[in-house]
Amino acid sequence: MLKIFKRTKEDDVYSPVAGTCIKIEDVKDQMFANKLLGDGIAILPSKETIYAPIDGQLIMLANTKHAFGIKNKRGLEILVHVGLDSVKLKGKGFTVYKELHEHVRKGEAILSFDQALFEQEQIDMTVLIIITSKSVITHKTYGQVSSAHNIMKIAS
Repeated sequence: MLKIFKRTKEDDVYSPVAGTCIKIEDVKDQMFANKLLGDGIAILPSKETIYAPIDGQLIMLANTKHAFGIKNKRGLEILVHVGLDSVKLKGKGFTVYKELHEHVRKGEAILSFDQALFEQEQIDMTVLIIITSKSVITHKTYGQVSSAHNIMKIAS
């Protein structure tokens, strides 16, 4: 089939938290800023609850509760990572509402974090949304967003 007739399918990715979307390159952690785990977007959160950015299955839930991975039916995989160096908390200050392998819908609460504890421990609260599958980001939204705001379009 000729490429001009091939249809590209796009997935919408929604903000998992209210806040301000910034470029991943502007994150204060070089591993994320240099996209070593994949491309994506970062959010400076204004709320503490983290929601599912897509419909899918939880394929990874860190023992330290600071990150989860989700995969949709079409194979799009997303890593949501809460805080820079938050792994040092060893799960303290996090509450998880879902279980590994559970199917979730966009907008369902996955976990929350204690903003006061992050501030006390001087942990950057930046939330990262990283596309870990072989996909192409065709659009990113920056600025103020709600937890239901479409922040990325992904072509596959």
